[in-house]
Amino acid sequence: MTAIEPYVRSILAPGLGPGRSPVTAPTAIGRPVVSTLGVEEEFLLVDRSTRAPVARAGPVIEAASDALGELVQAEFYRCMVEVCTRPAITATDLRAQLRHLRAAVADAARASHCALVASGTPVISPTAPIPVTDTPRYHRMARHFGDLVDGRLGIVCGCHVHVGTADRAQALFLANRVRPWLPALQALAVNSPFTGGLDTGFASRRALEFGRWPTAGPSPLLDPVSYERVADALVASGVLMDRRMIYWFARPSEHQPTVEFRVTDTNADLDTTLLVALLLRGLCATFLGQADEGRPPPDISVARLHDAHRYAARYGATGLALDPFNGDSVPAEAQIAALVGVASPGLRAAGDEAEVHRLLDALRRKGTGAARQRAAYRRGGRLRDVVDHLAALTVRG
Repeated sequence: MTAIEPYVRSILAPGLGPGRSPVTAPTAIGRPVVSTLGVEEEFLLVDRSTRAPVARAGPVIEAASDALGELVQAEFYRCMVEVCTRPAITATDLRAQLRHLRAAVADAARASHCALVASGTPVISPTAPIPVTDTPRYHRMARHFGDLVDGRLGIVCGCHVHVGTADRAQALFLANRVRPWLPALQALAVNSPFTGGLDTGFASRRALEFGRWPTAGPSPLLDPVSYERVADALVASGVLMDRRMIYWFARPSEHQPTVEFRVTDTNADLDTTLLVALLLRGLCATFLGQADEGRPPPDISVARLHDAHRYAARYGATGLALDPFNGDSVPAEAQIAALVGVASPGLRAAGDEAEVHRLLDALRRKGTGAARQRAAYRRGGRLRDVVDHLAALTVRG
């Protein structure tokens, strides 16, 4: 059980904690509904000589803004850059946007003698602690959560996927139903085996580092009323500084009409990012199509989901997984196959089924990001070879 779960349970009225289903289905849909998709990717900036993270986000973002405007933004640390797509309907459009965003920021990075790298954690430690970005909110966070802000091991980069929704009720309806499938999705996108110059033994070390922040983990089952109550209480108590710090893996966005999924590492392989986004939309479309059946969401505790995510972080897509539905250890490939099966009606409705199977086949051939990082290290025997591999793949896609 995560440290935050007992607190959340204490806030909920009787009958709204684990063991009960708090959510009724929104208006019946009757068939899969294809929503818009958006992706946010966080990247590292590394020095071209040392391959270590460097605090050059300011000039890089300024240069990239000429081409991208508000689609390129600062992140918590000054060695990080975030890009955001516009809402997309087709996989082709989403791919083209991601490629354009990466290319524009990579060009700006080169002008500041650094490289754009997509990895969940830095392969090589910075030569000195990286300061937080100079904004009032980030400085407040650094003061409030000082033990988590070290400028070294705490630097993590994730990929967030937004699926368009009608309202908050629909976003929570989807979050409650997708949550059991997020560990399998996480396993596909593991891309942070190295941290601080060491192979950590995890396929996604980012998951553990990011998990130190309050609420960074599986979401509880909530409806709109209980969501408001829990969110307000978390902020009022000081557990969180503001609502933007609700870091649940599935949550209603506080600034967009979307449900936001924030569970995976950022990936150098653009195909992996696209695969994650399409699978999430497929799941959402499938569950919206079943809304008229009135079935409650799976009643799975946050504690078991946390364990399933720990398996995904440790083993990735080719080892063991923990089945959230029954707690059994199973092959990760079986969980991934089940995920694709559940998403299939939504994938077919969007015309994405063939593309998803193509991307999955390619991932099996190439390996996950974590496997490819380790292969790059075995080939060259140097951590800088891993960074160079990531930098080249980030731009090439």
